[in-house]
Amino acid sequence: MSLKNIVQPARRTRMRDRGEVIGAGGMWLAKWSLCIAAIAIGALVVGWVLQKLWVIALPVLLAIVVCTVLWPPARALTRRGVPPAAAASITMLGFFALFGGVVALIVPSVVAQAPELANKATEGIQQVQDWFQGPPINLQDEQIDTAINAITTKVQESGTAIASGVFSGVTSAGSMVITLGLVVVLSFFFIKDGPRFIPWLHSVGGGRAGRHLEAVLVRMWDTLGGFIRTQALVSLIDAVFIGAGLLILGVPLAPVLAIFTFIGGFIPIVGAFVAGALAVLVALVANGLTTALIVLAIIIAVQQIEGNVLQPVLQSKSMKLHAVVVLLSVTAGGALFGIVGAFLAVPVAAVAAVVIRYLGEQVDRRLEEDRLLDADANVDGDGTPSGGGTPSDGDGTHSDGEVDTADASPVAEPSPVADSDPSTSSSGSGRR
Repeated sequence: MSLKNIVQPARRTRMRDRGEVIGAGGMWLAKWSLCIAAIAIGALVVGWVLQKLWVIALPVLLAIVVCTVLWPPARALTRRGVPPAAAASITMLGFFALFGGVVALIVPSVVAQAPELANKATEGIQQVQDWFQGPPINLQDEQIDTAINAITTKVQESGTAIASGVFSGVTSAGSMVITLGLVVVLSFFFIKDGPRFIPWLHSVGGGRAGRHLEAVLVRMWDTLGGFIRTQALVSLIDAVFIGAGLLILGVPLAPVLAIFTFIGGFIPIVGAFVAGALAVLVALVANGLTTALIVLAIIIAVQQIEGNVLQPVLQSKSMKLHAVVVLLSVTAGGALFGIVGAFLAVPVAAVAAVVIRYLGEQVDRRLEEDRLLDADANVDGDGTPSGGGTPSDGDGTHSDGEVDTADASPVAEPSPVADSDPSTSSSGSGRR
């Protein structure tokens, strides 16, 4: 053996120049800037298309929300042997019967007392103005007249504003009827044929893409359904307790205020604030300052119990969103699409959070696979991987033939996007 083979010279690594380091950082920043700009442009294009097709998108979104409420009874009927079409028809008829009965009982009283409610709110605003003008605040008339007039006009025109904002973008009565008809028809077909959607999408998307689409859609459906049902329950509890307090205190228009509380519960933060402020104003005008303070205490107590007890218990952790995200979502949805946008803002944000979480899980999984591959490359002398384990290949199957269950199609509660007959699900996990 020669001395050259025994004595190996030390390798000399070239130190990178400062300009090379700055250039690499600049290239990294430029790539990410282009990616962010492309995503922003894509979001703007999607928003523009959605705004142009709002007359079509609105019935679809409302039908999906209706289906999240009606699917559990329809699923129970199909499990008892009722055909899907009959189960969807029975569920829809029962829903319309219940909704019609509630409307028949509530709407006449609301319509009859709405002017009185607006007048009492206006009187309450005027009484607050008089209090601010007196000692110890002593504000001048010109300092608050502009704000008071704007609030008074807004309260008096609230009925028209709500009626026009619910179907913003649908300008005529005929279009409104068509929209409601589309909601009914789409809800029926979503309930009837929803379980066939995932197998069809799986077959179209193929093995990998179909599996990921299936997992994301199942999570989105579960999140949306859980949010709508939980929010309805929480709003009902708020309306019952606040309405009971108003009735005990003898506040006028207590049933109407309870209805507004229930409706406002579907618009987080903003809806509860507006409904509570309206109830306090009516109590202030009709029953005086003491009753108004008691009503304010009841509303604050009920909302604190809702936010700190009911929401954590009734909603899963995966559906929770930060209050700032909720507020910004409601603001953006209301500014872009009116009352409907504010109503749909939080469900859309919750669904988007599901997608982001799933992408994060896939990124973490890919990093784990890379770590296992690096460990597998550093084998011992006998060929045993030093890192242990077997890395997963691209389609979710380990090198030893075992299927990676973390990326397989989830076994979820049957839903319109998750249930499928055995005869129709052959395009699912069977064709990988």
